[in-house]
Amino acid sequence: MPLIRKSTYRAPLFLNNGHLQTIFPSLFRRVPGVSYQRQQIFTPDGDFLDLDWSVVGGTKLAIISHGLEGSSQREYVRGMVRAVNRRGRDALAWNMRGCGGRSNHKPRFSHSGASEDLHAVVEHVRCHCQYQAVMLLGFSLGGNMTLKYLGEEGKRLWPGIKGAVVFSVPCDLAGSACRISQWQNRIYQRRFLRLLHKRIKAMKEVLPEEINDDGYEKIRTLQDFDDRYTAPLHGFQDARDYWRQSSCNRFLPLIQVPALLVNAGNDPFLSASCYPVEAARQNGNLYLEVPQSGGHVGFVAFGQTGEYWSEWRAVTFMKRIC
Repeated sequence: MPLIRKSTYRAPLFLNNGHLQTIFPSLFRRVPGVSYQRQQIFTPDGDFLDLDWSVVGGTKLAIISHGLEGSSQREYVRGMVRAVNRRGRDALAWNMRGCGGRSNHKPRFSHSGASEDLHAVVEHVRCHCQYQAVMLLGFSLGGNMTLKYLGEEGKRLWPGIKGAVVFSVPCDLAGSACRISQWQNRIYQRRFLRLLHKRIKAMKEVLPEEINDDGYEKIRTLQDFDDRYTAPLHGFQDARDYWRQSSCNRFLPLIQVPALLVNAGNDPFLSASCYPVEAARQNGNLYLEVPQSGGHVGFVAFGQTGEYWSEWRAVTFMKRIC
């Protein structure tokens, strides 16, 4: 322990592989009944973040971090917000830089290592809100950022944060980038590069002297993108330096609060190095659960409540911790 040997997740029969389980929610899922109140906060470097609150008068709060090129409006985020609210807890789904529907002021965007922005959100809650307990929830890139943040803070972590639950986390960014670049995953890589191009073009309109997309068509892989944009804009030497410094794997031994990591065994985005079995064995605060199926941010389930298994799993773990 805390390796969780048997997961309760069972995929629907017609979703029989990781690709279907990954694609189905993005195409067909809709989550009604979620409304937000937006708040803007400012970061220490003079930029801003957009926070979307769903408040039901709870004494406990879940802070939710989305994935690459996601936002608070993605169905997997809205589904988690709804599940949290149904249990009487408030939810805060924050939008990473450039993901809230407008470009930021600084030549920066969301990336896996930007834990300082999550810290800014946590500090805002700590200074301006009165919650008995706060849980951190994260998906994919947001999950990596969450675990990195917990490890970085270590014993300095604000005591109001009681734990975390994260799903489909590329714990080793280099391994994940290599996996996504394989031929069977080219559909995902192309989609990410298209979305990232839109981000770059939006930044170019605001910061034309600092950002350009000349020759973007030559970018074929996420490594190409990270070499050209992510690394130089955020102080890394190159893509591999960015991956090395930002991967949460190196921070897992330092986590001091209960954290549940759920990575499906058939996740098409994750390499073998994204399943930190040894870290979970050595750190009593890190719980690793590996369902046989689930895809990437999938975990589809059907029922009268409309909740996915990942949402049930998160709120169950939250209830146990606080």
